[in-house]
This record gives sequence, C-alpha cells and structure tokens, in this order.
Amino acid sequence: MATISLRLPEDIEALLAEEARLEGRPRSEVVREAIIDYLARRERERFMAQMVAEARAAYDTPAIRKETQALLQEAEPASNEALEQSERQGPSDSDWWR
Repeated sequence: MATISLRLPEDIEALLAEEARLEGRPRSEVVREAIIDYLARRERERFMAQMVAEARAAYDTPAIRKETQALLQEAEPASNEALEQSERQGPSDSDWWR
C-alpha cells in the first residue's frame, strides 16, 4: 500500500480526529474512505456530464430529434393511462414519498 503525506489545516484535522474517534477507526481509514467516496462521485459526475453532452449533441441532429419526438408521442397514451390507473388505485404502502 502506498504512503502519502498531506498537510491539513488544524480545524480540518480536528474534525478528522473527532470523526475517527466517533467511528472507532484510525484517521487513515477515515481518510481512505473519504478519498474513495470522492473519486467515485467524480467518476459518476463525469459519466453524467458525458451522457448529457451526448444527448444534447444527438438532439441537435434534426433526424434524431424528429425520431425522439415521434417516440415520445407514441408513448404518451401509455404513460397517461398508467398515471390514471395509479391515481384510481390511490396511495399504497410503497408510496413512501407522499
């Protein structure tokens, strides 16, 4: 395992020490987990940004935009039907967000 050294402002180091104490884990483990979480979040953000860029580029293509609009119009009645059916049934135990 590689070793790195870093400098932290005293207030950040105090927060890190307190978190490690509360968790009952070494500071290095808390830092390692934070770095893993940060890198995973950044990877997801880059992936989503790439997906958005590709979607925008595709939508700027007239043929793709026309096909997308046709698909949406085709799916709209089914979507409305599902919504109406859901509204008729009322809330269920799985509707935790309501």
